[in-house]
Amino acid sequence: MKNALLLTALIAAAGAAQAQSATYAIDPTHTQVFFEAKHFGTSTNRGRFDKSTGTVTLDKAAKTGKVELTIEMASISTGIGPFDGHLKSKDFFNVEQHPTATFVGDKFTFNGDKVTSVAGTLTLLGKANPVTLTASGFNCYENPRLKREVCGGDFETTIQRSQWGMAYGLPGIPDNVRLLIQAEAIKQ
Repeated sequence: MKNALLLTALIAAAGAAQAQSATYAIDPTHTQVFFEAKHFGTSTNRGRFDKSTGTVTLDKAAKTGKVELTIEMASISTGIGPFDGHLKSKDFFNVEQHPTATFVGDKFTFNGDKVTSVAGTLTLLGKANPVTLTASGFNCYENPRLKREVCGGDFETTIQRSQWGMAYGLPGIPDNVRLLIQAEAIKQ
């Protein structure tokens, strides 16, 4: 009888531990990827990618998670059509051959119940390199309209574009590109 009670308790504990993990779908209306890059050491060129999809699995109790974000590279927008066209070309993002970029992160760092960073791999132009996104403003809330939990924040990092084979204009156009990601995801 004691073994049966112990087994029941272990199964219940395992179920409770798994219940802490939740899956969230990236909210495309509240998620955008922005970039900033200096132009010949003068002004800062800015743009964004308007379309992204993905999921986040988050276990707040275990302080673990996984994010899978896919960015549609043809959704680039600087507000200047000819510039967008150049950025889509082989000189930069080569969207014809590489229509998407992905970030897969599975190393979450927490401060209390707040995510402070996510480390993973950014695949761009067919090349994968490690990237760590620093989080600010991470929060979860009950969305009054959706009646579901939403988690998100602002994430950023600086990459060297040449690591992904994007060498056009170097060194006049600097190698460093700042990525800023505003992201929210809806609990499923």
